[in-house]
Amino acid sequence: MKIGVIGGGAWGTALAQVAARGGREILLWAREDEVVASINADHVNTMFLSAIPLPETIRATGDIGELAGCDALLVVAPAQHVRSVLGAIRIGTMPLVLCAKGIEAGTRLLVGEVARAVQPDAPIAVLSGPTFAHEVAAGQPTAVTLACEDEALGARLAARLAGPAFRTYASSDVVGAEIGGAVKNVLAIACGVVEGAGLGQNAHAALIARGFAEMTRFGLARGARSETLAGLSGLGDLVLTCSSTSSRNFSLGVGLGQGRAAAELMADRRTVAEGAFTAPVLREAAREAGVAMPVSEAVCALLEGANVTEVVGALLARPLTREGV
Repeated sequence: MKIGVIGGGAWGTALAQVAARGGREILLWAREDEVVASINADHVNTMFLSAIPLPETIRATGDIGELAGCDALLVVAPAQHVRSVLGAIRIGTMPLVLCAKGIEAGTRLLVGEVARAVQPDAPIAVLSGPTFAHEVAAGQPTAVTLACEDEALGARLAARLAGPAFRTYASSDVVGAEIGGAVKNVLAIACGVVEGAGLGQNAHAALIARGFAEMTRFGLARGARSETLAGLSGLGDLVLTCSSTSSRNFSLGVGLGQGRAAAELMADRRTVAEGAFTAPVLREAAREAGVAMPVSEAVCALLEGANVTEVVGALLARPLTREGV
């Protein structure tokens, strides 16, 4: 199975490294000319993953049409760009493994729903879990969920990507895998705020637990399964992303907690903190579904310029309720 990768950032490059194991040829499409040149000439992605040497079997291209000759595609473009990227290539019945995490602004569609709208004949799978790109690329132990409604196809894709240090756990719950990956980005911003504002470890742990409750409520309302949300693509990814400055979303939250403006923090970034785009979309989707998500609402308020002390105070002043609500 020849794998193509859409997206030349750190995560796309790390997945190309995984898929190239054993001398397999991989074709990676990148938007940036510098990425294409450095991978092909020097076998390293100097812009996004400079510390990791890449095998010569990974070839980069700036022509997305070349990917039409692959057997399956890993789609690692940012969630807000998936529609335009998938609309630029002839895919037909080629399987798409979606590795982006988010909800499309405007439509409030999950990435899988966007992919089905643009490429209705392509089978859809979702790869999600607790994954920092630099650790995956370095061959450190990692486990992910690979969800596909076609369980036979999902098993083939999981086997193709699995390796000694990269474990793939199969699931048929595509919606659950997507929601975990999207919501945790928003919650990671909230946990970063706790760190930046110096609110302590008690608050950090409580926020993860209450955030997971929000993720579960929203996921179940959208048809996800509770065991998926409690697995690698939900709780697992939540714990990782909410606990380290290696997370772009957590780092953004740290800056907000220190009183810096979202526009200033986003302008400094070469890579995308997807939670900043997902938060307002998630707020609207949750309201539409009648799901209470106060932590996610608070993140939106902070991104829109609200005062950290006032937002935290409002969260703490909410009426007391029962556990599990």
